[in-house]
Amino acid sequence: MKRVGLLGCGAIGSEIAFAIDSGKISAKLTHIYDFSKDNSKKLVDKLQNKPVVTENVGLLAASPVDLIIEAASQDAVRDDILSILQNRKDVMIMSVGALLDESIFDIVMDGCRDFNKRVYLPSGAIIGLDGIRAVQDELDLVTLVTTKNPRALKGAKFFETSTIDPDKITTSVVIYEGNAQEAVKLFPANINVAALLSLAGIGSEKTRVKIIADPCASKNTHEIYAEGKFGKFSIKVENVPSPSNPKTSRLATLAAIECLKKICGTPLNIGT
Repeated sequence: MKRVGLLGCGAIGSEIAFAIDSGKISAKLTHIYDFSKDNSKKLVDKLQNKPVVTENVGLLAASPVDLIIEAASQDAVRDDILSILQNRKDVMIMSVGALLDESIFDIVMDGCRDFNKRVYLPSGAIIGLDGIRAVQDELDLVTLVTTKNPRALKGAKFFETSTIDPDKITTSVVIYEGNAQEAVKLFPANINVAALLSLAGIGSEKTRVKIIADPCASKNTHEIYAEGKFGKFSIKVENVPSPSNPKTSRLATLAAIECLKKICGTPLNIGT
């Protein structure tokens, strides 16, 4: 049974922890760390099998685990993933947007090669990545249109320099159009799906992103359009927001749990 460490005890990290604790995943959560000690304590109090709370990321990286799940932030990926790989741990990354920084991507890939470790990227709040990967070499166009309630977008870096106030949006409005590389910087907690599409497809500079703020939206909607020599396809996903964090979708948590099941030895693997 794989021993798992958890970096980040927020909404997604906690749901993964509950899935392990309930036996849904054939693994054992043995060590956790969050930059907020209060978050760590709250999570441990809710678990039947109590993991060790480490004092810092370094101790988490050095703990006797097989895999560490990053569910903290893009900053955590930039600052801590190499240390985890150097400590010869596999990693599941949830804050995929950080990998669109080429220097970070190269550091992570070099770490995998140098220390013979693996990095796992769950499919997050979208479907269809297997199709994108399959036609990667024949893609000409990939566009992502994301619609969320302004409440789910509040706090994004985008609003620090924009004249748009999310609290004053009363009708559906396009607040951003550009490429995925810029989008994940401006909306680091909202648009990790753009990073996944970029890595699976034609890259972050060519992947187009449109973000719509709609005060009437009760779901987080992602529409993907792909076209190339292979033909074309479109996918629309309407996600229920996570009950504990409207910035993310319930599907993102479920995808992470399914990915972890596969890592931990589920005998049936379906899809590309």
